[in-house]
Amino acid sequence: MRNLLILAATGLITLSPAPLSAHHSFAAEFDNAKPVKVSGVVTKIEWSNPHAYFYVDVEDAKGNVINWALELGSPNALSRRGWSRNSLKIGDVVNVEGHAARDGSLKGNATSVVLASGKRLFSTGAYAD
Repeated sequence: MRNLLILAATGLITLSPAPLSAHHSFAAEFDNAKPVKVSGVVTKIEWSNPHAYFYVDVEDAKGNVINWALELGSPNALSRRGWSRNSLKIGDVVNVEGHAARDGSLKGNATSVVLASGKRLFSTGAYAD
């Protein structure tokens, strides 16, 4: 009887719906052969797992303001590289280098961020996490 209860409990746990964290490889979403540089004003920051994101208003060639989504590494990996929750603030002017999304959207994987003070912060880059 005890074995039957254990088997039933295991089955329920295995079959129960659980939220899955969508984690992707760099190559699935970003193109290492498409370097991108954007400069603009930080509008939003998401310091969460599995990747932190920040958003930057950038002026395009026609003078229109467009919003880029920029992916970083995990908060833990970023903190090992000198980042904190307060490294970026809404309203900061930044210069970002990274790699563009494969689908041509306004999204990139940021490998380095230069703050207005000149301080350069590095993400985990294209080949980690």
